[in-house]
Amino acid sequence: MRFIDNLGITDPTLNLALEEYVLRHKPADEDCLLFYVNAPSIIIGRNQNTIEEINTAVVDARGITVVRRISGGGAVYHDLGNLNFSFITPFEKGRFNRYDHFTKPVLSTLHALGVPAELGGRNDILAGGRKISGNAQFATATRMFSHGTLLFDSNLDDVTEALRPKPGKVESKGVKSIRSRVANISEFVREPITVGELRERLLEEIFGTRDRSAIPSIEITEQDWDQVRQLRARKYGNRAWNFGEDPKCNVQRTKRFPAGEIDARIDVQQARIAQIRFFGDYMGRLDVATLEALLAGVAYDAPSVAVALSAVDVQDYFGDVSHAEVVELIVP
Repeated sequence: MRFIDNLGITDPTLNLALEEYVLRHKPADEDCLLFYVNAPSIIIGRNQNTIEEINTAVVDARGITVVRRISGGGAVYHDLGNLNFSFITPFEKGRFNRYDHFTKPVLSTLHALGVPAELGGRNDILAGGRKISGNAQFATATRMFSHGTLLFDSNLDDVTEALRPKPGKVESKGVKSIRSRVANISEFVREPITVGELRERLLEEIFGTRDRSAIPSIEITEQDWDQVRQLRARKYGNRAWNFGEDPKCNVQRTKRFPAGEIDARIDVQQARIAQIRFFGDYMGRLDVATLEALLAGVAYDAPSVAVALSAVDVQDYFGDVSHAEVVELIVP
């Protein structure tokens, strides 16, 4: 494991660009650890419809930055009271959409601080039944990262007022509101500490020391930073990436599965799929744009859609959902 220092940057567009740059361009045979803290921001899941996930009036009034990440899952709120961690490793298919391996040192650190933390749901860390961390993953053919939030001392009013979770998601958690299912880690620790101290405790758990000179690291050179800034400019700082466009559709089919919500927006013309877009907080490994292209022009009936999808493993795109379930979602 090697540590990457983000130099205390709190710009979410730059931190997400750094994370992707390291994933794609740094040594492919080593595990890396990156921490970052972001200024107030909403980080949108790769497949979500941004406008439907945020309260635009609150976001604009409070100057909250909205950025789309490349991993799946749902929208999360970041601020200076939230610590983010990212484990960047060689890709192993058996570890994708599994979080026990990557959250083990996080749970150990939290337990040492007196926090009754445990894995819960498909990708959360809970304390006292409330969410203190959400996790997601992204993979290329050779590399992957598993990253997560640690709500330490965040403004939970901003969390609840800036996000607009869909009713089905909240109800699936068995609670009435997002506010009733989130908590700050600071509520549980035995002794008061800071976000910075939490980061140091995690470093000690993972590397056995807090001494930066004794921790193996990867240098991010000025040439690297130039590439990171370029990636930020063309992607994470680009409204087209962060917000996208609402697709033309005359059929909408939505269902929540254990793997997450899949929301299909379909434009049917002359009994064929002219265009289809998939939104949701599902956590697939591959880009659903491939499926969208595969289904364009297909007759809008269950047998035709089933045949079109028979050449792919839909779990690579949506997680733990069957072929038949996807077909039934698209065609009633």
